[in-house]
Amino acid sequence: LYILGLPTDRLCVLVLCLLPHFGWAVSYKQGDPVILYVNKVGPYHNPQETYHYYTLPVCRPKEVRHKALSLGEVLDGDRMAESLYNIHFKENTERQTLCKLTLSEKEVDQLREAIEELYYFEFVLDDIPIWGFVGYMEESGFLPHSHKVGLWTHLDFNIEYNGDSVIFANVSVKDVKPEPIEEGGGDAGHGVSSGGLTVTHTYSVRWFESTLPHSRRAERLRDYSFFPKTLEIHWLSIINSLVLVVLLLGFVIIILMRVLKNDFARYNVEEDGSCDDLDQGDNGWKIIHTDVFRFPPYKSLLCAVLGVGAQFLTLATGIIVMALLGMFNVHRHGAINSAAIVLYALTSCVSGYCSCSFYTQIQGQRWVWNIILTSALFSAPLFFTWSVVNSVHWWSGSTQALPATTVLLLLGAWVLVGFPLTVIGGIVGKNRAGNFQAPCRTRNIARQIPQQPWYKHTAVHMAIGGFLPFSAISVELYYIFATAWGREHYTLYGILLCVFAILLSVGACISVALTYFLLSGEDYRWWWRSVLSTGSTGIFIFVYSLFYYHNRSNMSGLVQSVEFFGYSLLTAFVFSLMLGTVSFWASLAFIRYIYRSLKMD
Repeated sequence: LYILGLPTDRLCVLVLCLLPHFGWAVSYKQGDPVILYVNKVGPYHNPQETYHYYTLPVCRPKEVRHKALSLGEVLDGDRMAESLYNIHFKENTERQTLCKLTLSEKEVDQLREAIEELYYFEFVLDDIPIWGFVGYMEESGFLPHSHKVGLWTHLDFNIEYNGDSVIFANVSVKDVKPEPIEEGGGDAGHGVSSGGLTVTHTYSVRWFESTLPHSRRAERLRDYSFFPKTLEIHWLSIINSLVLVVLLLGFVIIILMRVLKNDFARYNVEEDGSCDDLDQGDNGWKIIHTDVFRFPPYKSLLCAVLGVGAQFLTLATGIIVMALLGMFNVHRHGAINSAAIVLYALTSCVSGYCSCSFYTQIQGQRWVWNIILTSALFSAPLFFTWSVVNSVHWWSGSTQALPATTVLLLLGAWVLVGFPLTVIGGIVGKNRAGNFQAPCRTRNIARQIPQQPWYKHTAVHMAIGGFLPFSAISVELYYIFATAWGREHYTLYGILLCVFAILLSVGACISVALTYFLLSGEDYRWWWRSVLSTGSTGIFIFVYSLFYYHNRSNMSGLVQSVEFFGYSLLTAFVFSLMLGTVSFWASLAFIRYIYRSLKMD
């Protein structure tokens, strides 16, 4: 087997494809060749719409040799190939000819269209991305209107080094004039040959000594400003959110504790008698003590939601902790993608264990079906979404379309690792599951639920329970979107961990409050309500993605839109699963606490 041309005689190939790797320094000697890889091109405002660099009529070798890529790099749309640029360590080059091309009229039109759509290119030198625009466009005047399009045929490479390692590299066209490209190509009057346009591509290389050590070269890349800088340290907004969350949590906790104290004082002052006598002339959440632990409908689906939600809570925590430990080097493309895939496969046992264990506790009988449903709850929507997105990328020729070998690798990771671990976790959870710990017994006949006011309906609780957690993360959500759908490198993982903890805390607290209000109205259908109330945060996140797409970004086109909305919908689904799981367990712990504190048989 091979993965994107990787040799099969090395056992480490699969490890390199699956695990995020680290930025070890490559040492060079004076005059050693430094390979420059061409990678991809695409519209400046559509980060996920990328194409192989050699799809444009540019200088290319007779035999294109691709670099062996990791799984994360492939998922990130990278397709690195060796270039014709001849660069040697610490050796300057001035006006070196790269190649001479005679472009047909069709190729000229292709270049002009790419320049008009603000195509940029990405090269990679010693794991350092180098960005630049393919050409130059100028619009001026209304009457008369001028539209000028030019191709950059000369590039100045500026490379910084420290000792025997490369620190930073970029490309400049500051002192270069673009080659004009007019409508029709052959009418340009610049090197016309057989109705085409003849251009000569050249380049220069300049080396500069740097005092920055190799271990800190990521800082140099973060300071580079080819893409607009929108991520700044936003401690003030985070502190503001934190203060609001603390006030909210304190308000809910104090109110609930005072109300519960009064309830306990009133309910526990009872004359001796059976549980049935307690129902006489009483109301509130105590009267439904014989129904509150009645198992809900669709038990298997509920347990699958809780299992997959627990898996993603573990996955998200693991990713953030790994980021805090510095395991994601910004020079290594797709490291987070690789880590997410590995952790998703390995944490499948968590979903199987949590789902099947609780399913057994609430007297579920079809545990095999529960394991299958748990395994497919997220993987099935993911596969469907990926199939649509990948088909659109394949149709457009984008590098985001995964090769067949990568698809087989991912499918093999799920079939050989993810699904078996789900089954193993489910079996262990089923065998180790104890009894459902209910403080009071449940009657055979369910109590009739009284008519509820409008503000206790499911839709109202979902609106309240979804909006409050969303408001706690709305500020940070912009930066996450700018990183995921833009070109920023997110490095404030400490803030991200704080926001993640705030999100879970608010979700749990709001769920407890809404559950109490539900029970106080003598409605014992809290099981699914607790999941939906805070899980509706995913709906608000998807609505925000619509706002971000139309008002905060310049993305457009079928390719970018399909990927953005497809994966935004999946992201909202993941947030719903995580928050629904947290809110359910918080509500269950709260209900067990209050009914355990009552004096009942």
